[in-house]
Amino acid sequence: MVAQMNDSEFNALADTALRKIEAALEASSADLDFETPSGGVLEIEFADRSKIIVNRHGVAQEIWVAARSGGFHYRWDGAAWRDTRDGSELLAALSGLVSAQSGEFVALSGESD
Repeated sequence: MVAQMNDSEFNALADTALRKIEAALEASSADLDFETPSGGVLEIEFADRSKIIVNRHGVAQEIWVAARSGGFHYRWDGAAWRDTRDGSELLAALSGLVSAQSGEFVALSGESD
């Protein structure tokens, strides 16, 4: 188990993850819009007006994702944000969720650096 991090460490890691998601969405050609209405929240809206909400949850030190298919919690394992149930990596899982909800393939997990 990874040692508990302090609030500033968690916020820095979560903010970096949210920025990576935003950059990947921006680079995709999917028919979607996204916005960050408040700190630590990212709303992805699709053509059918459905949404996926990605937000950091400071108390649990997790990133939470709410999608049409359900709710998911991701915890930092020291190297990546992993689903607390199945261990899937955040960007890879979000690629699948965005693809399913948009009806078109969207790859968010491709590393460009």
